[in-house]
Amino acid sequence: MISQATIDAVKDRVDIEDVISDFVSLKRKGQNLWACCPFHGEKTPSFSVSPAKGIFKCFGCGKAGDAITFVEEHDGLHYLEAIRYLANKYGIEVEEEAKTDEQIQHQNERDSLFIVLNYAKDYFQETLLKHDEGRSIGLSYFKERGFNEKIIDEFDLGYSLDQWDAFTKSALAKAYSEDMLEKAGLLVKKENKKYDRFRGRVIFPIHNISGKVIAFGARTLKKDAKPKYLNSPETEVYHKSKILYGIYQAKQAIRQMDNCYLVEGYTDVISLHQSDIANVVASSGTSLTDDQIKLIHRFTENITVLFDGDTAGLKAALRGVDMILEAGMNVRVIVFPEGEDPDSYSRKLGTSEFKKYLAENTKDLIAFKAALFAKDAANDPLKKAESIKEIVGSIGKIPDPIKRSVYVKETSRQLDIDEGTLFSELNKILIGDRKKKDKGKGKPEHPDLPDLPAEVVEAEKKVSAINPKDSQAAQERESVRILINYGFNEIEEEYRLHDYLLEQLEEIDFITPIYKEIVDEFKKELAEGRVPDSHYFIQNGSSEMKSVVVDLISERYDVSNNWNDKYEIFVPKENDILENVVFTNVLRLKFRVIQQLILDNLSKMKEAKDFDAEEHHFKIHAELKKSEMEIAKVLGIVVTR
Repeated sequence: MISQATIDAVKDRVDIEDVISDFVSLKRKGQNLWACCPFHGEKTPSFSVSPAKGIFKCFGCGKAGDAITFVEEHDGLHYLEAIRYLANKYGIEVEEEAKTDEQIQHQNERDSLFIVLNYAKDYFQETLLKHDEGRSIGLSYFKERGFNEKIIDEFDLGYSLDQWDAFTKSALAKAYSEDMLEKAGLLVKKENKKYDRFRGRVIFPIHNISGKVIAFGARTLKKDAKPKYLNSPETEVYHKSKILYGIYQAKQAIRQMDNCYLVEGYTDVISLHQSDIANVVASSGTSLTDDQIKLIHRFTENITVLFDGDTAGLKAALRGVDMILEAGMNVRVIVFPEGEDPDSYSRKLGTSEFKKYLAENTKDLIAFKAALFAKDAANDPLKKAESIKEIVGSIGKIPDPIKRSVYVKETSRQLDIDEGTLFSELNKILIGDRKKKDKGKGKPEHPDLPDLPAEVVEAEKKVSAINPKDSQAAQERESVRILINYGFNEIEEEYRLHDYLLEQLEEIDFITPIYKEIVDEFKKELAEGRVPDSHYFIQNGSSEMKSVVVDLISERYDVSNNWNDKYEIFVPKENDILENVVFTNVLRLKFRVIQQLILDNLSKMKEAKDFDAEEHHFKIHAELKKSEMEIAKVLGIVVTR
């Protein structure tokens, strides 16, 4: 564990402009520095760095944070790995804190696994290139597939001798423990026998996002040997559902191209790299998982799935892609001719023609599905009905309602089906999904509600339409923004803005956890005699807190001095009208809280079991409405009585 002293030294020494300049070219504009965002493709710079505040923010994709966050995001590192990187950059000695025996054992095991896996990678690679069997069988195979030396080296390809324990003997001779070889999945112990897991196979090392070898895939070259492909078992460092083959080699290209090609096998990935297409990863023959989708989502929102030319299994394969839609990502598909796959077709066409094929044959997933099912259904009404349900089911996975609406219109046109019918089917699916989720959360079905006075029902409709929870969350955000940016400002002698604001917020129950967490942390620091500013939260907060605080202190535009100097129009800055801003925000927040209390009270009134209880809640309703009207009058808001 890195000591807090080292972490503090890195934070004190780090210069965000210096760090980010290692990765992108920054240009000064006003007080900030600007560049095209390294996290998503863009032509107009929207990536802003504020040296004064020590933060960055992209106003295009929303990425934000400090220098440490930038290194984490850019290189796919964990927090402590980023600290080590920056400590090395600035020549800061990394001090380690004392760990518990359990922590030491756990860390030692992980380190040992990485060491033995790296040795195995080197051993297999050396066997491929220098051993007679490796060169005649393994290297010949790779050469036949068109893999050049650069690609073989980039992916650390190797070969395991066709002997029972050649690798194990070599590892034991180098003082690696038998126990660790077994834990790494390299040695198999079975019925008093010990043997190498990978024998007589070409080796495909699997790297994690930071480039460490964590497992191996291996392919036999014997015709009758089974299984054809053999993978490492899950270990302390390898969880197949959380990794994608080629992600380390592809991550920068995925960012730059703002698209990720998804294929099935190792050789598909390598062949595409050979064809100068680096933004490609493989699910390695397993069904795509949520964790794998999230991994891609860190670098892009766009996935293009490449399908083999097997029409029989295409529909089933397309259903599995719905998970990507559900994650809010954009999905396109490319299908190769019958009998072809990305590996074979890229070698068949050559680099330029293959790139051309990809560009000309990419289709939006929903549109492709609609065309595929429409062709299959032809004049069969039953098949057409099934097709509609299948396609609308996919549209229902998309979280964005605007995108759903666009896809419904396009599907209506392609299938020649009335939009209203499609929307009706879509609503059934969405309602059904919502009920399943509610049931899973233990929410009861809504019972039939008793009749209430007409004025109460009408009031509920009007308040419900406002959606006070969303409005309250927005006002909570504004309160926290003011607190962080201006908390230290003095309102009166010995009376600071944070004193007034926290007094007013004392009676408010925040509904947004992260904003409540920030306010509570602010209070805790005050109690210890310190007034925290944005730097405190960015340096000491959780990753979510950092992101929120950076967003709260970032400004997209500065007001030009031309308004005052050239046009003699004075545009007041927020600091000039701060007291009014704070007072108005507090009132608006209380106004939204009261509106939510009105809704809650109306619900309780519906559930009242007798006249007295209903009367009690009716009186509360009257008092709340009175408070609502009083605040609305001050704010100049018109509220229907």
